[in-house]
Amino acid sequence: MRAADLFAEAPGFYRRQRDRCAALGIDVAGLPVGHLACRVRTWAEYVVLRDELEQRCTGNLENVWNGRPISKIVLAEPLALDDGSSVELIELIPPFHQRVYRMGLEHVGFVVGGEFDEFSRRHRPVLTGQQFQSAISEPLYVLFPEDYTHVKFHRYGLGEVCRMEGMSLDGITHAAWEPADPHAGPYEVG
Repeated sequence: MRAADLFAEAPGFYRRQRDRCAALGIDVAGLPVGHLACRVRTWAEYVVLRDELEQRCTGNLENVWNGRPISKIVLAEPLALDDGSSVELIELIPPFHQRVYRMGLEHVGFVVGGEFDEFSRRHRPVLTGQQFQSAISEPLYVLFPEDYTHVKFHRYGLGEVCRMEGMSLDGITHAAWEPADPHAGPYEVG
């Protein structure tokens, strides 16, 4: 995926995930979009997309989480989605991972805020589960198995979590990390 493709596909991806939520009885209208997540097949593809996105950003916090770097890229201009929604943070995730995930745009992260616990109780019958990423970040999620995409529901947006955990999203920070094979990936290319 290239940055131009990500920006072109984002509004349609957002609408599809929003409509899927509505079909489950989850109204995301009015919920801020904290981030969009994009996954790539190889480290080499990750570096190309990361570098392209950094040309359009004010900051990238790349740190190692779950054994590999992950970028939190703050766009200089918010990306318009639909219904007046926009997003300014892209989470860019390279391989490898222990589960099957869709490559390209993979999830929308909505910010529920202070109603998070009530949201969890109300929608528990249709939620797939909850992730325990840190003491501050424990998002709820719905998996759409037909295409391996997700929606995630957070108490705090990803950028806010980073700041609460003492990290800065200002400037460009790259993790000191190199793969054994930059062209290796969990799924066949092509």
